Amino acid sequence: MGEVKKPQSLGVWPTVKPFVNGGASGMLATCVIQPVDMIKVRIQLGQGSAAEVTKTMIKNEGFGALYKGLSAGLLRQATYTTARLGTFKILTNKAIEANDGKPLPLYQKALCGLTAGAIGASVGSPADLALIRMQADATLPVAQRRNYSNAFNALFRIVSDEGVLALWKGAGPTVVRAMALNMGMLASYDQSVEFCKDTLGFGEMSTVLGASSVSGFFAAACSLPFDYVKTQIQKMQPDAQGKYPYTGSMDCALKTLKSGGPFKFYTGFPVYCVRIAPHVMMTWIFLNQIQKMEKSVGL
Repeated sequence: MGEVKKPQSLGVWPTVKPFVNGGASGMLATCVIQPVDMIKVRIQLGQGSAAEVTKTMIKNEGFGALYKGLSAGLLRQATYTTARLGTFKILTNKAIEANDGKPLPLYQKALCGLTAGAIGASVGSPADLALIRMQADATLPVAQRRNYSNAFNALFRIVSDEGVLALWKGAGPTVVRAMALNMGMLASYDQSVEFCKDTLGFGEMSTVLGASSVSGFFAAACSLPFDYVKTQIQKMQPDAQGKYPYTGSMDCALKTLKSGGPFKFYTGFPVYCVRIAPHVMMTWIFLNQIQKMEKSVGL
């Protein structure tokens, strides 16, 4: 009898699959994490502790206030996470082919993560701007509120009032931070999966939980120094002579390193890790479940 050939995948699905899966997992994670992120933004704007902010928001604005800006958050994941996870998968697959099917060394995974982060942040920057503005809108005086009805309304009005290039305001620091975050998140996850499976002999769920936890930690650890510098630049005020304390990001980094040492960049790391890690973990968990579901139906 002749050898039975396996049916080959046809069409564009194999190519778009990593992008679809990445975007879907990021969007599902956002639906879970959005209330936490909303409270975090209000805390950063000086409205009190987590308990005070939550109580005040629900009392004055209703439970729906916890999901204010959800459309922008979902749009951000549909652009940013779709691009970064899809690009990372494509890049690592190409690199593995070039490496004769052998697992990639960590530095190659890190380079793939850097590239994927830069591409994802560039694509997702407009949605990120809309998300930040929508979340902060309720904290402004009534006369200054923009009152965007949804993410698409925000993008349309930004283009109308400020021009197309305004969609990429502050994109430079955002891209650099995303490169660092994704280098830590993506490379450490792949490396941890290999370690948990091959060295520790973990099962599938234990591997995903362990690797996603490691990934969340390194995403925070790699990106916090860049986030710290970005925050210092954004909040700096001129002195009596009108001179700013820093001339730019590099000047800020060098002065911080000189005055406080390398650990100064990790001020507030536990709080930052609590902000970043849960979304990273949920994204990987949802991605794993999506892949299992697709496998069960033959996709």
